[in-house]
Amino acid sequence: MIQPEKVQLYCQDGYCLTGSLYQHELPVPTLPILICPATGIRQRFYQAFATWLFEQGYDVLWFDFRGIGKSLHGKLKDSQASIQDWGMLDIPAAIDYLLQRTQKSQVLMIGHSAGGQLLGVVPNYHRVAKLVAVAGSTGYVKGLSGQTKWFAPVMFKVLFPLSSRLVGYGASRWIGMGENLPKAVARQWREFCSQAGYIENALGKSIFQDFHDKIQIPMTAIHAIDDEIATKTNVEDLLRLYPNAQKKRIELAPREWQHQEIGHMAWFKRSHQNLWPLVLKELQDY
Repeated sequence: MIQPEKVQLYCQDGYCLTGSLYQHELPVPTLPILICPATGIRQRFYQAFATWLFEQGYDVLWFDFRGIGKSLHGKLKDSQASIQDWGMLDIPAAIDYLLQRTQKSQVLMIGHSAGGQLLGVVPNYHRVAKLVAVAGSTGYVKGLSGQTKWFAPVMFKVLFPLSSRLVGYGASRWIGMGENLPKAVARQWREFCSQAGYIENALGKSIFQDFHDKIQIPMTAIHAIDDEIATKTNVEDLLRLYPNAQKKRIELAPREWQHQEIGHMAWFKRSHQNLWPLVLKELQDY
């Protein structure tokens, strides 16, 4: 199996991210694809999906956000990374790097969960031709469903504050919620999900650049009916933040796709690769 190239992405503030790149030897006519990860999910989670996209004729870049996986430098408790850094610095650096390597004018973006929530604070948003937000939503606690509706407040109000004091980071691995998180990421995750609108809650406070109204590209949000985080309510809450975008929402029922469950995380697993052509089809429609 072909192995991706490991690459270094330098952000405007000098921070270095580690990413993975599939690039064809000869230029391809398609726009390159950028995969932006979910909160606390390492880039290796997306490799099978990225390999499939490459086989469909696309150059593909995916990476770890700062403070996560191979983009964590030093001890986690010392990391100053925040969610706003991911949107304002990390995603822009990934876009610029991919365009520089492929000599294209725009990228196609697939954002998983948090990776699809942050385009409104990305300075070079105009370099994105289309966004497909997979399980993308605001994560508003009152819009959650199932066990997550009761579990999330405990994570936000008890686990994160307690672990941040005791060990210096948000101990999300303790409960099977991806990698442990820099304390500022854990704090902002709580703050952003405590009210409707997610990152909208930081605008004019810690974030002073807002491009939501300027974004006019096609934008598709795909989610499953058994996703307890990206519920219909929370997905629509995300889409409303982009009043001038060409918005579309697709909701899948797992059994109609021969799956017992899809939820929030299964989209990119090999077991669910029959969902991948749908994601790509939406990405191609711009």
